Amino acid sequence: MFSKILIANRGEIALRIHRACRDLGIASVAAHSTADAEAMHVRLADESVCIGPASAKESYLNIPAIIAAAEVTGADAVHPGYGFLSENAEFARILEAHGLTLIGPKAEHIEMMGDKATARRVLGDLGIPLVPGSPGIVRTLDDAAEAADAIGYPVLIKAVAGGGGKGMKVAHMREQLGTELALARREAMENFGNDEVYIEKYLSEPRHIELQIMADSFGNVIHFGERDCSIQRRHQKVLEEAPSPILSVAERDVLFSRSINALSQLGYLGAGTLEYLFEDGEFYFIEMNTRIQVEHPVTEMVTGVDLVCEQIRVAAGSELSYSQEDIHFRGHAIECRINAESPETFIPTPGTVTEYHPPGGGGVRVDSALYSGYRVPPFYDSMVGKLIVHGATREECIERLSGSLKEFVIEGIETTIPLHQNLLQERKFADGSYDIHWLERLMEYG
Repeated sequence: MFSKILIANRGEIALRIHRACRDLGIASVAAHSTADAEAMHVRLADESVCIGPASAKESYLNIPAIIAAAEVTGADAVHPGYGFLSENAEFARILEAHGLTLIGPKAEHIEMMGDKATARRVLGDLGIPLVPGSPGIVRTLDDAAEAADAIGYPVLIKAVAGGGGKGMKVAHMREQLGTELALARREAMENFGNDEVYIEKYLSEPRHIELQIMADSFGNVIHFGERDCSIQRRHQKVLEEAPSPILSVAERDVLFSRSINALSQLGYLGAGTLEYLFEDGEFYFIEMNTRIQVEHPVTEMVTGVDLVCEQIRVAAGSELSYSQEDIHFRGHAIECRINAESPETFIPTPGTVTEYHPPGGGGVRVDSALYSGYRVPPFYDSMVGKLIVHGATREECIERLSGSLKEFVIEGIETTIPLHQNLLQERKFADGSYDIHWLERLMEYG
């Protein structure tokens, strides 16, 4: 087991990793920017090291500074959380060259899954169902037109190196293709330094279903069930739940068996999530995240498994603590992402938290690094917490979630708590009949 882990992240996930380290008896080092000097994980960690100024490029994305911090403090492993360097294959290789362990997959798999065109090809060859799409990168308008004609409009143009909804454009007809292709390329270059794109069939009313897996270095791969992440805005998840309210037992069996079979052949290591679109009884692979995800707590709530601790154990060379037969699903869990944003315009609202009171009680969990007096900086992602609620049934879970949102007090800044309160009142949410476009339609048309 590791003796000391450097946490190369910030906010609630950094605090989450610190707590996992504490539970495993491992010392933690908080690597932080100047803007996060007073952050909760910095206060609680066994050691802290400033790795640069507020800019993420000069701190949380600064590989030499992170390596130096690990070496100076004697850390033997680095946990990247999610975002920042968590899916950077070069970072993984540099850590290995310095004798440090990345708490994550092998560099080759990070690289493979980071290129969505390669991921489609590799996993498609291993039996994973794919959204109809171009065989690879489209380099010219003629290539794009040929692929789109074969697939059928509308089509989705997607950045190969994309994520977070960046570099994604929809062309509903041939006349739009050239413009949307140029826009997708430009956005991809601005956000990822890579303007390569590919084309997929645009599904009209799909669900976003993802499967949480974990693999060790002994060839064992198990799953922890699915999450439904269909409530989204601009391709950003807003609310997630487990299990999905719409999948049948037979549909789950197909999802689980195909996914585990593919990853067993791949030789994957660590935590990962396979993301699918689901429409008309069929699953279509869209991407794989080679990291722990924001929404991992909903899975933890229905399985009772600490995924971050398990992630650390397998990275240290241990065999999985569980077999598939050990994983039992209990009740229902829902997670609300709480952002420091206007609930109507979604404009970020950084500032000082003047009062903070998280909800509590049975089946209620809050993952947040907020405290009264904390200043939310304007330099990073606006998510400031997650409210996760569990119930014996989905109905009980929703009722408990409603009460918890009313109890949740964050003053001094605007948050998206009112948005979540409104969502719970909507019929389509109550009956589980929403799709990935539902929230945007709701906000646009009411």
